[in-house]
Amino acid sequence: MKLSDRLRQDSETIWKKIYNHPFVVELFDGTLPERKFRFYILQDYNYLISSIKNFSLLASRAPDEKSLIEVAEMAYMEATGEFEGYRSFLEKMGLSVEEAQGQEMMQTGLSYVSFLLSTSSLKTFQEGMAAVLPCYWSYQEIAAYHGDKIRGMESEIYREWASYYLEDEYIELVDRIRALVDRTGTGFPYEKLREVFINASRYELNFWDAVYREGIT
Repeated sequence: MKLSDRLRQDSETIWKKIYNHPFVVELFDGTLPERKFRFYILQDYNYLISSIKNFSLLASRAPDEKSLIEVAEMAYMEATGEFEGYRSFLEKMGLSVEEAQGQEMMQTGLSYVSFLLSTSSLKTFQEGMAAVLPCYWSYQEIAAYHGDKIRGMESEIYREWASYYLEDEYIELVDRIRALVDRTGTGFPYEKLREVFINASRYELNFWDAVYREGIT
């Protein structure tokens, strides 16, 4: 079993809750109120900015040239792929980039970003990459899990959002992150990788909770 598969297996209970979270289920059913999706887009836009910064930080701590190039390319793919897609979503929903940039991040988002940046800064490159993986991988699995509903979605915005995570470019990004975790994490103490992977998975679940409640604690 590959390292990433083992990490995924150990977090199964959390990931099942993500698949079946009300925000996710209602989005794919087409019953999610648009105001909740708007709130999510504004919050996640700012999360993505921090995610690109985190990739840049990880690149600076890469243990070898191959890893450095891989992570730098991931940051580029993120900036030109999903990030640009979010700009398109903002425009289609009547929102501006300035509005998104001025949106105050909810506490859960701030905590998640702080966790990622502190892991990348204070722990090892291997732990930093393991912490990154749940976000990207879980989005792909969410789309695959509910994939049979995508074509029937009445909302063009919801359909476009969901379809992106099944596109070849996004799947390639997830595969590259997994491969890097597998390669650099081999021989590294498993429990350390498991700890950050599971914590990141919990943050993913908490993020869905928070956006569903529109940041209300």
